[in-house]
Amino acid sequence: MATDIRAELNNCGVSAQKARLVIDLVRGKPAVEAMVALKFTNKVAALHVGKLLASAVANAEENFGLSREDLVIYKITADEAPTRKWRRFGARGRFKPLLRRASHITVVLREKE
Repeated sequence: MATDIRAELNNCGVSAQKARLVIDLVRGKPAVEAMVALKFTNKVAALHVGKLLASAVANAEENFGLSREDLVIYKITADEAPTRKWRRFGARGRFKPLLRRASHITVVLREKE
């Protein structure tokens, strides 16, 4: 049985929809290759996902004694977090809501077979 190394980022300030664009680039790739790809991806979510992936790799090395070359992204998801609702007032006394969306990002690493 392979051990799963998990890392979570809760209430990330990027919407889940935007985070999924970055996550789809690295799903199923080796961890080292994914970290290099994220470093050169021109999206704000790539910074958050890159830090989370680096944390998961550090957890694997420190807590489980695994080598970073043997790690693969087994599962990576971005789920919606609670939305912060802000108000902006429009013309004729109307109310224009602003929705500041956030996301919960989860990474699960496994060792290559």
